[in-house]
Amino acid sequence: MRSPIVAGNWKLNGSRESAGKLAREISASPVSGVEVIVCPVNVHLSEVGQIVATADVKLGAQNACAHESGAYTGEVSSTMLAEFGCEYVIVGHSERRSLFGETDQACAQRHQAVKAAGLCPIFCVGESLEEREAGETMSVVKRQLQAVFDITGKDAFDGAVVAYEPVWAIGTGKTASPEQAQDVHQSIRQFVAVQNRESAESLRLLYGGSVNPGNAAELFAKPDIDGGLIGGAALKSADFLAVCNAASAV
Repeated sequence: MRSPIVAGNWKLNGSRESAGKLAREISASPVSGVEVIVCPVNVHLSEVGQIVATADVKLGAQNACAHESGAYTGEVSSTMLAEFGCEYVIVGHSERRSLFGETDQACAQRHQAVKAAGLCPIFCVGESLEEREAGETMSVVKRQLQAVFDITGKDAFDGAVVAYEPVWAIGTGKTASPEQAQDVHQSIRQFVAVQNRESAESLRLLYGGSVNPGNAAELFAKPDIDGGLIGGAALKSADFLAVCNAASAV
């Protein structure tokens, strides 16, 4: 049985003080049966990591370089992140793809580097509104996943996590219906199964399109949705914990 995950992507938000406060509030309210992850900005990793280390909350980063070391100004490697207690790394988030030009191949290389360092990538896939309206959702998602298989091989998603984040539902207040989300999650699992059936069966798939306390329970009740990658709702401890509790109740 796949254990649920709720990961909070704090994005470029928070001060040192507010990040610590949020981490303490989340750590003070343990949620059973759910793997809870917080992903602050890099400069807050050390302090947040020390706080959550005393609770059953895991630490994640928002990205990692494809290279171990070298002349890559502004980048941080997976082994460096591991030194600060990170266990998870978000890879290929739609904002990295659209705003910073990360290609499918670049995201796949980062995924490979995260795995090689012994960390767990949360690999993000998803389509734009134009692509959805053109009926290209799964062709886009499969292309993004295939790039990882091409570089890493059939075991690419062993011990990894995939997050489906329809770009049109991020930060817009819109969300795919539970049925729409389930259809895509099921198709992702089927696609991975073509390469590696065992990986597909154990692969945890997260929904990342504006999950909030009002829709979490219905989304998480679907058979192929194993939790959520949470954006806006992750910045308020009460909302984030409510989403975690919704995952726990499934």
